[in-house]
Amino acid sequence: MLLMMLVVATSAPASSAERDKLHLASLEWSPYVSHTLPEEGLVSAVVKAGAKESQLPVSISYFPWSRAVQAGLEGEDFAGYFPAFYLKEREKTCYFSNTLGNSTIGFAYLKNKRFDWATLTDLKGYNIGIVHEYANGEGFDRLVKQHVLTTDAAPSDISNVRKLLAGRVDVIVIDKNVLRQLLISDNSLDKEKYNIVFHPKELTNFTMHICFQRNAKGLRLQKAFNAGLTSVKLKQFENQYFGQLPHAASSNESQ
Repeated sequence: MLLMMLVVATSAPASSAERDKLHLASLEWSPYVSHTLPEEGLVSAVVKAGAKESQLPVSISYFPWSRAVQAGLEGEDFAGYFPAFYLKEREKTCYFSNTLGNSTIGFAYLKNKRFDWATLTDLKGYNIGIVHEYANGEGFDRLVKQHVLTTDAAPSDISNVRKLLAGRVDVIVIDKNVLRQLLISDNSLDKEKYNIVFHPKELTNFTMHICFQRNAKGLRLQKAFNAGLTSVKLKQFENQYFGQLPHAASSNESQ
């Protein structure tokens, strides 16, 4: 496969981790993780490439986000969950893999509505759509907890986009690539989607990781996976992957 050409071939040393399976919990979060995309999404493709170098078989089970976190951290059959944003407090609950890529988080709004911001306090007075239990940056999340900012939680990004189009929220917090993929692939948005704008000022930029269970097996798998991941050239991998998506989308539509 063309993507795998971007991984430098190495011979991974034998280890006890080879007997383990990298069973991970995740969510439908296109283009990063999705059973409908090549290699199950960009971040899934990175995980599979790194795991292959460490001779770890990979399987992914899909859940709503809060359930994915619970299953990944507590399920006996799971090694962990992904893609987890790095947060200092999460180090208490899991072992983070090395980075799998980045997520640029910002605001989407309707171009016929006035919206601009420079500091977080500029967001006061807006009804902001968020996804339940998603992290949106320490500063933003702190102001939400302090009730300085007004938010309306949805179960998913697509629900948030629909609320925006229906005028139920003023702006939404969303990953830039997730919005791009939804606007390309979700036919239910129809012509209204051309009214959606992503604000050029980003809210935050997260690195994405596997959050391995904080036990002996999780630590062993983290070390084995990280060793394999060093052979994956992330930026080249990402560019090549996104180059495939328009073709993949048109192929799906013709089926």
